[in-house]
Amino acid sequence: MRSIVILLFFLLGYTAVQAQKWQPGNFTDVKGNRETGLIRVNPSGKAPIKDEGFIEFREDQKANPYKLSASDLRSFVVGKDSFVVAHAPQNSSWGKEETDFVKVVLDEPTKLYVAQGGKGGGGSGFGISPGVGLGYGTGGYGGGVGGGIGISLGGGRGGRGGGKTIYYYGSNTADMKQLTDENFEDIMTDIMGDEPDVVEKIHAHQYTLKNIEKLIAYFKSPPTP
Repeated sequence: MRSIVILLFFLLGYTAVQAQKWQPGNFTDVKGNRETGLIRVNPSGKAPIKDEGFIEFREDQKANPYKLSASDLRSFVVGKDSFVVAHAPQNSSWGKEETDFVKVVLDEPTKLYVAQGGKGGGGSGFGISPGVGLGYGTGGYGGGVGGGIGISLGGGRGGRGGGKTIYYYGSNTADMKQLTDENFEDIMTDIMGDEPDVVEKIHAHQYTLKNIEKLIAYFKSPPTP
């Protein structure tokens, strides 16, 4: 038991350190200009604009960093992961940051997003660490989505719905709605309809909202020859 506690402490500490690191990436501002360099998605300090998430950017290791608020940007990319600016959907709240970033999990006609916020101390609410995947619920680490770089949400600052990871769907962020247990089968069937074997498993309830990260990983996996 003691060894498990020590291991968990080490992993959490390692993740916290990694979340503060600069990662190669790029951003697109509201005018459509694209800049490539290094991005830190969970910086500390005061937000440039009240009630907005933000990231830090620098052109290279020697350049001075500067903060970019969510309203300065359209989107940004870190590693293989893409994020877009969004507002809290109608009749919902994201705590302190009502304008923030959501991760594009599946870029289909009906897109799947994931979000967590209410940082209470600045930053985007997303921490980045190698090999750590998305988790469902209160900040747990799931089976992983994509590869290389994983996203741990919330940065240990609290979050939307008490730190809960929330999935959304929609053709864009302006009309996104929350994915729930009640609409999960219909929405995920719509998103993944081009893969009949995946749809069959959804209808058989082999995948639910609680293990959605496994469903996403399966959907993204290459077909067996």
